[in-house]
Amino acid sequence: MIRIFVIISSMGMFLYAGITDFKTIEKATQAYEEKAYTKSASLLKSLDAKSPQKQYDLGNALYKSKNYDEALEAYDKAEGIDEATRLHNIGNSHFQKQELDKAIEAYEKALKLKEDEDTKFNLELAKKQKQKKEEEKKKQEEKDKKEDEKKKDDKENKDDKNQDKDKKDEQKKDDKKKQDKDKKEGKEKEDKKKEDEKKKSDKEKEGQKDKKDSKKEQKPKDKKGDKEGSQSKEQKKKSKEEKLKEQELKRLMKKMQKGKTPTMMYQMGENKKGQRSEDAKPW
Repeated sequence: MIRIFVIISSMGMFLYAGITDFKTIEKATQAYEEKAYTKSASLLKSLDAKSPQKQYDLGNALYKSKNYDEALEAYDKAEGIDEATRLHNIGNSHFQKQELDKAIEAYEKALKLKEDEDTKFNLELAKKQKQKKEEEKKKQEEKDKKEDEKKKDDKENKDDKNQDKDKKDEQKKDDKKKQDKDKKEGKEKEDKKKEDEKKKSDKEKEGQKDKKDSKKEQKPKDKKGDKEGSQSKEQKKKSKEEKLKEQELKRLMKKMQKGKTPTMMYQMGENKKGQRSEDAKPW
């Protein structure tokens, strides 16, 4: 805890104040001693006196009531009071506002004027506070830096994920387009194949029809040709039989000449009923 010098001298104030203000000064002093610092400051402000002693005592009352900005204003106007003491309390006011550089500066000025254990204590305390704040600030900066890096990494990862997602979505679209294209081409090929098969089938049917019609046109000729072919076969058969008969006849003629067989013979080509052929002649 910082140490403050408190000097309230009603006698000193009395020297500069009128007799009518004496009771107000006593009340302000009593209120300060009773730790009613706001009341004490209010009573001191009501005085018309503008002495350094009044400003110093007002600064102490304002400091105790934690009104540090007004306390500094009062201490600044209290020139003429012991300078080391005034600077000490100015340093305290800056310390309470955590204006540590200003507090250290005020303490060091006070010590140059007069060595004082309380001032040294407050100076060391202010320096430790400053070092602690700097370390905390450094840690906070490192923490903020890490958080910023983490946010940056998270953002980059998110961006990468979004890019990967976009790529996947784009790839899906491309795959779907390709599938649709392949499907369309496959359907077109299938339709073309069916169309070609239909054309081929129609062409074959047309060919068969033409062939059938051609056969119908050639049918009478085929019948005539078949009849002629049949007649030709019968003629060939008959010619063969006649040739055999002729050969047999020659054979018998030779035999008859040798054996003096009867001079009359029937044709050898009799049918199974024993009838004579119309072409048979007596010998």
